[in-house]
Amino acid sequence: MKDNKIAAALDTLTPHTVAKERMLEQILQTIYYGKTKDVLRGETDGGFYLLFKDSATGADGVFDPGFNTVGGSVEGKGRTGLTIAAYFFELMEAAGVATHYLGADLDKCLMKVKRVDVPKLEFVLRYFTAGSMCRRFTLESGLPFDPPYLEVTLKDDDQGDPLISERLCLMKGLLRPGEYGKALDLLVRAGEVLRAELAELGLKLIDFKLEFGFDDDRNLCIADEITPDIWRVQTQAGDIPNQIDCANMLLERIAARG
Repeated sequence: MKDNKIAAALDTLTPHTVAKERMLEQILQTIYYGKTKDVLRGETDGGFYLLFKDSATGADGVFDPGFNTVGGSVEGKGRTGLTIAAYFFELMEAAGVATHYLGADLDKCLMKVKRVDVPKLEFVLRYFTAGSMCRRFTLESGLPFDPPYLEVTLKDDDQGDPLISERLCLMKGLLRPGEYGKALDLLVRAGEVLRAELAELGLKLIDFKLEFGFDDDRNLCIADEITPDIWRVQTQAGDIPNQIDCANMLLERIAARG
C-alpha cells in the first residue's frame, strides 16, 4: 500500500484521528502480547495504547480472520489496520455507539484507548451462514438470517473458543446480571452501522465478532478493534477476500470517496 493512498484515506477522517501529541515521547511498557496487537501503558500519563502489528491470523501461510493462530506477517498491515480501525471507530462514535477509542498515531501504529475491563468473551453476529457455523451444523454457506443470528464465545484458544450461555457467563463471573443482553443489543447496533457503511463501500457483510469492555462506571463500549481481522465480507463479484486483501481494498475505496 502506497503512502499517498494512506494519506488520501486520512483526509476523509475527522481531525482527531491522528493524535497531535507524540505518543512515544514517553516510555511505553507492554503489558499484554497478542496475536495481531499488543497492549501498552504509558509510564508518564498512565494511558493505554494498542500497538497494531504486521502479523495476521491464519494457518499454513493462508490468511483467515476466523483462525486463532498467526498465519504470517505482511509489511504495513499494522498501519493499514489502524487507519481502518480509526475510520470505523469514529463512525461508531458519530452514530452514538460507545467505544474505547481516543485517537491514533499512524506513524507509530498506536491507538490510544480508554481503560476498560474486557471480559474474555467474543460476541458474534451473523447475517449469513459461513465458516465454522456451516461446519458445526452441516449448513450450506450463504443462507440468510433475519433477524441476525447472535452467538457468544469464551475467548480461550486452548478450548477452541467454545460457545457460552448467559448462565455460564454469570457463573464464571464474566458478566453481571443484565449485561449479556445489553452486550447483544450493542452488538446489533454496531452491526447496523458496520453493515450500512460496508455496503456503501461495495461490500456485503456476512458476519463479524466484537469484544466489549466496561469503564470505571460499568458502562459498556466496543473494545479491541474494528478491522477486516474481525469480519467476513463478500464483494459484488461474489468473492470473499481474506483480511489482507479486504484491508487494501477498503483503504483504496475510502481514499477514493475523499
